[in-house]
Amino acid sequence: MADGARLWADIEGFQAHLRDERRLAALTRQHYGRDLGGLATYLEQADVETWEAVRSHHVRAWISRDHRRGLSPRSLQRQLSAVRGLFRYLQREGRVDTDPAADIQAPRAARSLPATLDVDTTAQLLDPPAAADKAAGQAADPLQRRDRALFELIYGAGLRLAEVAALNLDDTGPRPRELRVVGKGARTRIVPVGRKAREAIADWVAVRHTLADAEETGLFVSRRGRRLSHRAIQTRLNDRARRQGLDRPVHPHMLRHAFATHLLESSGDLRAVQELLGHADIGTTQIYTHLDFQHLAEVYDRAHPRARRK
Repeated sequence: MADGARLWADIEGFQAHLRDERRLAALTRQHYGRDLGGLATYLEQADVETWEAVRSHHVRAWISRDHRRGLSPRSLQRQLSAVRGLFRYLQREGRVDTDPAADIQAPRAARSLPATLDVDTTAQLLDPPAAADKAAGQAADPLQRRDRALFELIYGAGLRLAEVAALNLDDTGPRPRELRVVGKGARTRIVPVGRKAREAIADWVAVRHTLADAEETGLFVSRRGRRLSHRAIQTRLNDRARRQGLDRPVHPHMLRHAFATHLLESSGDLRAVQELLGHADIGTTQIYTHLDFQHLAEVYDRAHPRARRK
């Protein structure tokens, strides 16, 4: 094989492994492929032609270079994750003995709290205004029914955008009390479906046939009859937020964050929230404890006689 070609061939093999064995999402594979391609190009310029010849100082120098170029700590962490994944794959294949990125740490990213919605704002977003309820024919509009079911389900079950878009009609009954959801890393979880979402889904399924193509399996479909795309869901939610009088853009993940935050505020059960969200690591779920404390601190500041006053 030509000089340096082995680097790229192994990246292709790793990508196939991520697709066929680990079943990672296409977007994740795309990010990993771009990150590893950047490393391969750097190694070729350093006259390193195989992964077996890569040492920790090569990876460290590559990360340092991208850091100097202004790449964010989060992106650098993803790069290192891609390299470690590749070397785990190569170790399994018997190609290398060690992982040169094992002990390399990316710069620590500032911890930012996810954008979310409080209970009143969520209700304002999801509940139709009284005037709309009284409008003639409003309830019969299939697109209105679909959107209500879609957003009630994201919030009611804490689903990711990709998870709700991937749902099929066969995944639900007339009034499903639970759903089987395939999340990140092809991990499957069972999530309960609340009353509001069950009612909205039943209302939508009753008219879905008026839009859906005969062979379409997706639960949520567009006016053209095909499965609703991620972009369309994002656009519809943002449009709804504007019509309902919200003063900021809203994206689907904010409803998932709201689900987790409101559940944790009421129950305090971090483990249960982790299971419902489908987080592999409870450390990911712990961000919501910070949101919960932030909420408590705001209540304290408003109510306690010795709290700060603006």
